[in-house]
Amino acid sequence: MSDKAERLREARQKAGYRFASDAANALGVVASTYRAHENGQNDFELAEAKIYGRRFNVDPYWLMEGDRRAGNGTAPAPPEVDKPNAEVGARIVGKGKKIPVFGQAVGGVDGEFIMNGNVLYEVMAPPILSDISGAYAVSVSGDSMYPRYEDGEVCFVDPKRTVRRGDYVIAQIRLEENGALLAYVKKFVRHNTAELVLEQFNPPKELRFDANTVHSVHYIALAGNA
Repeated sequence: MSDKAERLREARQKAGYRFASDAANALGVVASTYRAHENGQNDFELAEAKIYGRRFNVDPYWLMEGDRRAGNGTAPAPPEVDKPNAEVGARIVGKGKKIPVFGQAVGGVDGEFIMNGNVLYEVMAPPILSDISGAYAVSVSGDSMYPRYEDGEVCFVDPKRTVRRGDYVIAQIRLEENGALLAYVKKFVRHNTAELVLEQFNPPKELRFDANTVHSVHYIALAGNA
């Protein structure tokens, strides 16, 4: 057996693989090919040594030449790592918090829907919103914000967070006096004493609303399938 083959065998054993076939399976190579390298029947090159080195946690140059980089004739010991400084609790405390999901099956031309307090269903609040009073979620209607949000996707809303340019928001607009609130899931551009400007993706355009019609603009913390 060549020195290279002997080092490969030593590295495999120290890595915890009792049989060459076990190591071959872990490496994803043909067992006969690996055995031929380990018993010295066939030589292996640096590219293969790098694959073996990653799996066995040794320097590939040590596999090739012994002391070129490892500095001795034995397989380098795996590096020591610090013990974890966190502990997994025995159980999760608390039952969590449910929040309402608002929306409707079919939205308007720009994906808007009537925000009339009709709750579609309830979902568990994600951790980021579990302590936020008034947190809620909305179901996206249509594909006006695709590919950011898809039809039916749920957006989780933090009504307490300050909204900044580039954030994704749900804006509630009352276009007619005493009319229903319309909700829009869009990208925030600006909001001043004159107007609220939102960006839509599909088709690309800006939506502008008179400031007097704006009921609220709330930050979307995250989204996904509930």
